[in-house]
Amino acid sequence: MPASKNLVVAVESHTPSAGPDAGRPETSALAERGPLAAIGAVGAAASLAWACVKALRLPRVYLPLTFAQVWEIGVGSLPLVLLVAMISGAVTSEQTGYQYTSTLPPWIVGSVITASVVTELGPLSTGLVLVGRVGARIGAELGAMSVTEQIQALRTVGRDPVVYLVLPRVLAALIAVPALVALADAGGMLAGWAVALVRVPITTGEFTIGARAYFRPFILWFSLLKGAIFGVSIAFVACATGLRATGGAAGVGRATTTSVVVATVLMMVWDLFLARLLKVFG
Repeated sequence: MPASKNLVVAVESHTPSAGPDAGRPETSALAERGPLAAIGAVGAAASLAWACVKALRLPRVYLPLTFAQVWEIGVGSLPLVLLVAMISGAVTSEQTGYQYTSTLPPWIVGSVITASVVTELGPLSTGLVLVGRVGARIGAELGAMSVTEQIQALRTVGRDPVVYLVLPRVLAALIAVPALVALADAGGMLAGWAVALVRVPITTGEFTIGARAYFRPFILWFSLLKGAIFGVSIAFVACATGLRATGGAAGVGRATTTSVVVATVLMMVWDLFLARLLKVFG
């Protein structure tokens, strides 16, 4: 057989044939974005949540892994969380001094900064930082494990992925994020006080009077509650989307993007509902 004919035969043997399977990746990708896929994702998330509840009976397995994740989520995120919170407090102080001190007493700056930082900016800025740093990382990690069949390998050897991968991350977020929020509140207040001393100007005594006029114990607990809910939501959404990743590197990218978008929207929805809680009990 001539060499040219051999080449033609080789090319034809490696050319995908048109048939019922042709175009299936594109079709499945479109189906993943449809309403049925959204319903399936909600059902899978509910099943995963129930699996996490059942896995709580195995503390000897997940607790050591949880402590490692607490270090990664908490200590690893602390510098960026403090930086963003302090910038938020400084901006709030600058804007408050510019808008209110011409018509209101200077101590109002302390009250506004306390209300803004503790009830809103501290938890929200921390949550947004963690969505990008922690949520994207978890989604990419579990997505890569899913597309490379490491999740299936765990099941094959009798290991529950929920106990080893999901529950430690969710519990670590529940523990670490409220602590990060408390530090973010303190950093934002400190930065707001420092900027107020220079830019308003205001004395430390006047700032303290304004802060005490607004502060109540429930406000601090409300801030920590926000942190706990935001943390669990971010970690759980990232785990749920990562475990459902398919399709190689593109699937990992989609899972990471989905985890960031869904966690951000869910956090904003929680913020809206929790604002009502503050109005009722605050």
